[in-house]
Amino acid sequence: MSKDTDVKEKDLRVKSQVYDTSEAMRAPNRAMLRAVGLKDEDFTKPMIGVASTWSEVTPCNVHIDDLAIQSKKGAERAGGVPLVFNTITVSDGISMGTQGMRYSLPSRDVIADSIETVIGAENLDGLIAIGGCDKNIPGCMIAIANSEVPAVFVYGGTIAPGSHRGKDIDIVSVFEGVGKHNNGLIDDKELNAIECHACPGAGSCGGMYTANTMASAVEAMGMSLPGSSSNPAESKEKAADCAAAGEAVYHLLEKGIFPKDIMTKEAFENAITVVMALGGSTNAILHLLSIAHALEVDLTIEDFNRIQAKVPHLADLKPSGKYVMQDLHRVGGVQAVMKLLYEAGYLHGDCLTVTGKTVAENLADAPSLAEGQDVIMPFDNPKRKDGPLIVLKGNLAPSGAVAKVSGVKVSRHTGPARVFDTEKEATAAVMDNKINEGDVLIIRYVGPKGGPGMPEMLSVSSILVGKGLGEKVALLTDGRFSGGTHGLVVGHIAPEAQSGGPIAFVKEGDMVTIDSDKKEISFEISEDELEKREKAWTAPPLYKKGVLGKYAHNVSCSSKGAVTDYLNS
Repeated sequence: MSKDTDVKEKDLRVKSQVYDTSEAMRAPNRAMLRAVGLKDEDFTKPMIGVASTWSEVTPCNVHIDDLAIQSKKGAERAGGVPLVFNTITVSDGISMGTQGMRYSLPSRDVIADSIETVIGAENLDGLIAIGGCDKNIPGCMIAIANSEVPAVFVYGGTIAPGSHRGKDIDIVSVFEGVGKHNNGLIDDKELNAIECHACPGAGSCGGMYTANTMASAVEAMGMSLPGSSSNPAESKEKAADCAAAGEAVYHLLEKGIFPKDIMTKEAFENAITVVMALGGSTNAILHLLSIAHALEVDLTIEDFNRIQAKVPHLADLKPSGKYVMQDLHRVGGVQAVMKLLYEAGYLHGDCLTVTGKTVAENLADAPSLAEGQDVIMPFDNPKRKDGPLIVLKGNLAPSGAVAKVSGVKVSRHTGPARVFDTEKEATAAVMDNKINEGDVLIIRYVGPKGGPGMPEMLSVSSILVGKGLGEKVALLTDGRFSGGTHGLVVGHIAPEAQSGGPIAFVKEGDMVTIDSDKKEISFEISEDELEKREKAWTAPPLYKKGVLGKYAHNVSCSSKGAVTDYLNS
């Protein structure tokens, strides 16, 4: 076989050929690389970055250093020169309800920028990105889009469920326990027992919350190896995922397959379909929009409603169901769900994936769901006949708002606005029993610019559920909700209050209506009165210092994915 046709003799150095030993000018560059272990023969091989989000600040990522080593071994076996580097992570669960939560969404962009910076500065040829907690996954994916080298994403995996009194519990059980404790339903000892047993080890929060949602979406998009998104964190399968990803990146270099070849509009539609069927997090809308933006894929907030209308919600997973990701893994995992959806005509089978094969080819030999399982409902008896994530519009949210309606029996709610400009004040009102059945609790000035950082409202929403008000009080915000949130909640209200969106002009007692069937959100106000309030309004000063200041001055509207670059602006 000639050199031209033998793929193994092809020069796979997309960028690192600048360090070739034939270039005398690059002797100083090579000298530095020799200090970290490279030898003469390594300068003829592709250099592959392994982006590790390892950290001791969260259980989601505490095991990823070992996983990165597995990816390094896999890439080395395939013929590459792997180099491990780190980026940051923060924990939503630990920062929730505190001022620290403002850093959560900005961390997505810090992660993306830092990985892209290393790939670009070091002239690396390929990338394996390993993420665990909520913002790691979209951060890694934005970096993959912007780095423009062959890449594979590996999910660090889900945590095992905790156990208390013979029942599975998780981190959301603790948040809701605070509400029960406040209502006198449980005592200090019981709350402490729940706290101590909820998180038994490494891995991301166990239900179909944001991390598991985004991992499933990335696999559906073709950017993770088949079956990898549902393998638990502390399992042999997860270590094998990472080693295989190292080999897969090398093969992508051989085949000349880049992220833009995989993440097409149809691939994003596959991701949205899987998210709807699994009952995923509202954050998926924000993050998929941001990844698409980086790739210049024409994905809009309207695409979610289009797909929501035709895809049934099948998964009986927390927060609105009874099972967790490990249970889904046990009955066949995300790959088995994709096979079910593909055979029913819901997925684009011709989309390319990181295996070098199409979705259809990958699924041909995939396992089917286990016989007798009840984690995934049949098409003739779904959890809901259409998807659980909906985009609402109206005079309160002209650019859109996002709700998760799975498990919510109330489809229409009208009540008086109870308006708060901070989460702290709103939470205090709930804890002091000042919020009543029928109220519409509004927390504003917590959007991308106003927070700044668009913090999640899991703490206050969980307290409402714990107090028995989950479907009796509507909670509206220009901030976000955790993937663990459930109840009558609407977030991502856009434009946000900081930018002069109508939510800034709502007053205490205004009647507000949420109608999920009509996908509408509005408040009763005449055009004259609205204009009068708008003229009397002054925007609060934007935050100016450090990361949050940079973020506040650069971030887009949530309906555009809360992105921080100027592409297509």
